[in-house]
Amino acid sequence: MKFMEKLLNGAVVEWHPLDSVAKIKHGKDWKGLNEGDVPVYGSGGIMGYVDTYSYNKPTVLIPRKGSITNIFYVDTPFWNVDTIYYTEIDTQVIVPKYFYYFVKTIDLLSLDTGSGRPSLTQSILNKIPVPIPCPENPKKSLEIQAEIVRILDAFTAMTAELTAELKLRNQQYQYFRDKLLTFDMSESSSSSDEIGRDRTRSDEIGRRIEVEWKMLAEMGELVRGNGLPKADFTESGVPAIHYGQIYTYYGLSTVKTKSFVSLETAKKLKKVDTGDVVITNTSENLEDVGKALVYLGKQQAVTGGHATIFKPNPYILGKYFAYYTQTTSFSEQKRRYAKGTKVIDVSATDMAKILIPVPPVGEQTRIVDILDKFDALTSSISEGLPREIELRQKQYEYYRDLLLSFPQSSAQVH
Repeated sequence: MKFMEKLLNGAVVEWHPLDSVAKIKHGKDWKGLNEGDVPVYGSGGIMGYVDTYSYNKPTVLIPRKGSITNIFYVDTPFWNVDTIYYTEIDTQVIVPKYFYYFVKTIDLLSLDTGSGRPSLTQSILNKIPVPIPCPENPKKSLEIQAEIVRILDAFTAMTAELTAELKLRNQQYQYFRDKLLTFDMSESSSSSDEIGRDRTRSDEIGRRIEVEWKMLAEMGELVRGNGLPKADFTESGVPAIHYGQIYTYYGLSTVKTKSFVSLETAKKLKKVDTGDVVITNTSENLEDVGKALVYLGKQQAVTGGHATIFKPNPYILGKYFAYYTQTTSFSEQKRRYAKGTKVIDVSATDMAKILIPVPPVGEQTRIVDILDKFDALTSSISEGLPREIELRQKQYEYYRDLLLSFPQSSAQVH
């Protein structure tokens, strides 16, 4: 706080109602507009692009319905639909970016008036007190606000740089993953008399690697899960893997589960042993169908419906197969078997038909070791860039709250 005391230099901070520093404006329908390069914002973010704008000055977009915590700062022309407000900011009183950073500190969920879908009303937003330092001297006030913005922008830039670097690392990882797991297979090899024929490939140093293409069913046992509604979860007990958690919670592998079930419930479910791979069969999008989780826990686990357990034979590593499910080749194959529109499904029977390139186990181990190292850099929350980004974000939030936490009393609200 010594920094803030120095920055304020004895200046008084007054709290003014939001509608005295910014006018909240409604959005409009965009369906009749022509396509262009002006972004269209809804409460979820950019929805599309049109050829005209609703406002072209720096503004803060505040959701009216839906994802009410999604606050956007926009300083280029835009169009907004009726699920999100824009603000006409009085720049003689408040710096637009300062206003944005302050709004980000507000617990908007506590202002929700919706009975179902989250909603924010204009009347409630208008009453929010906004801190204005040194209001009796507008020039000094704007200078103080600008300095706060400069500091917070610096933290934001650091996080953005790390995020960009992580994106680049991910692209590199995806490139090497596909390269390591791409083996030559001619079009004719998809016919029944060609499946299993040896193929060769050179590794990075020119060694020839023999590869066989096998249907997944040939490389182990496939067991379709059943049951396991979330109502069956318990605080402790038998480890349980729910199909939905594979694409929302887990990474490529795990030694412990997020959920548990009772021993009685576990007896009715399919068993997952150490080294088994649990594959999702169903999702609302194709990307999440065929997601694989290698279970490495010591205690036998269970899984339920919309998932298939792959129990690999000695000629394929579960982790090698799980990495292969992330490749373009696997995605193209599962797309051919996908059924449904709102809910996408690839059955265990069809999953069994997907072709897998199977090099010797030693080569699989080498590939897994390389990809594990990339995965640690890009995906692990405890090391590498994701951890650093998380720490930077917390640091930014700490200083944002510190810089924008002014003393407030009812007498100060003007």
